[in-house]
Amino acid sequence: MKEDTKILKEDAKVLRKLAWEYFKIAFSDRNFENIKLHKAVNDLKMIRPVVLIDELPWSEMNINDELTLQCTDKYLQHIEWFLRSNIYKNKYLPADMVVPPFIPVSKVIRSTGIGISVEEEVLATDEKNNIKSHKYIDVLKTEADLEKLHNEEIVYDEEETMRRYQLVGDILGDIIPVKLMGIPYFTVVTWDDIARYRGVTNLLIDLVERPEFMHKIVRKLTDIKLSTLEQLEALNLLDINGYVLHCTPIYTGDLPSKDYDGTKVTRKDVWGRGAAQIFGTVSKEMHEEFDIEYMKETIGQCGLAYYGCCEPLDKKIDIVEKIPNLRKISITPWADVNVAAEAINTKYVLSAKPNPAAVATSSLNEENVREELGKILSACKRYNCSCDIVLKDISTCHKRPQNIFRWQEIAMEMVKNF
Repeated sequence: MKEDTKILKEDAKVLRKLAWEYFKIAFSDRNFENIKLHKAVNDLKMIRPVVLIDELPWSEMNINDELTLQCTDKYLQHIEWFLRSNIYKNKYLPADMVVPPFIPVSKVIRSTGIGISVEEEVLATDEKNNIKSHKYIDVLKTEADLEKLHNEEIVYDEEETMRRYQLVGDILGDIIPVKLMGIPYFTVVTWDDIARYRGVTNLLIDLVERPEFMHKIVRKLTDIKLSTLEQLEALNLLDINGYVLHCTPIYTGDLPSKDYDGTKVTRKDVWGRGAAQIFGTVSKEMHEEFDIEYMKETIGQCGLAYYGCCEPLDKKIDIVEKIPNLRKISITPWADVNVAAEAINTKYVLSAKPNPAAVATSSLNEENVREELGKILSACKRYNCSCDIVLKDISTCHKRPQNIFRWQEIAMEMVKNF
């Protein structure tokens, strides 16, 4: 190693031991079989539904110090966490998880900002948990505030990227491939951003009382996003080697595009992901006017599009499907999965999100879990939907990780009997 200090040598010992464990997972028959299952779902040729678990309450799940970081170097801690968390999931809650058959080293990408930033007050009941309560201060009240917005400049720090790549490669490259990783999908969640810039109440009131002003805000932020996308393409920072699409499977035989030349990745070669969670409380007409119309310009330009997060879309499929290249739609616990499945049918992937509150109890109610999952699976079978089931947004497991482990066992039993 070039950075041959005593600390790095000790860190290297930790990482190499973990890397051997990770290697066995990454190159297992099961991992490659799971990739096939995921690809079949996203290609609308489902073999069976797939199950994933993400956004875990890690602060409540450290069994026998298996998640305790031992590395000293700040960057190598990120690599250690990647290895430890995946090894842990494979041991306790594997579901249909996939890990890449390489160690990703993310390219260091910086932004100059867009002229404003989120101002907030935060409260937490558990400082170790990243789930907190936010009170947002309105920084986009007036036309003058709107004038502050400008395109961000994307800067690729190649020097720091290559330093990290060399460092990890020197430590682990003889055990498992180390690969540079760019941005695997393009995310546009404009109204989630506006909610943080303005606060939820201000946003919803102004949609009714100041619609022209709200259009100006979303127009400006959409133009900023399009500028960002152009820069990512120009700097060749998009990546076709992703392994997860915001907690759901990313694998598909339909990407990259047929025009991909093997070197230059464009928007047509990657997924676009959009959502407007705050629009769970607005009408279909307002949702279409203020978000879907703008999504057509952004994620609609990508090779495939995945829309939705926690907002119920069961009665809005007809407007969501106006997004070009749509392939996947999120269906939350607050949506009627039967209504959604009938509308989605064989046209798109139904990405079902069971209620994470099920595992946030002193004891898991297995009957309720089976009932909820059974409803999802029955609806997808009835309407021939390709389906992934993703347990996510788990803010707590009541300090009982066994709740999540058992939920996973039940879910896997049910999908294997689909």
